Amino acid sequence: MEKKTYYIAVGSGEMPEPEEATGNFEFEIQATKEEVDKLQEMFEELATNEEDTAVRATISNRSDKENELSDWNLTEIYRMLHELGTPDTRRHIEAMHVLPRQ
Repeated sequence: MEKKTYYIAVGSGEMPEPEEATGNFEFEIQATKEEVDKLQEMFEELATNEEDTAVRATISNRSDKENELSDWNLTEIYRMLHELGTPDTRRHIEAMHVLPRQ
């Protein structure tokens, strides 16, 4: 499958192709349609977990499991962006120290 260039904004989960890109984007990746679909699923899962965490934040005896799940989802997104990213994207993510050392 052919890879295309996508620009990613992690905070909003946006991933337009170059001809549709407007605004500020943090990362550039080269990905197939399947890889972009997987990344979109990961962003949707992160958004759901963050909504659940926000609701639970009002409950005094909530668990940190939800926070840990959101952190794990975000780490997995950065891992995939690193894998698919351009050399500049990889360097940027490495400089952020968001991925566990292997």
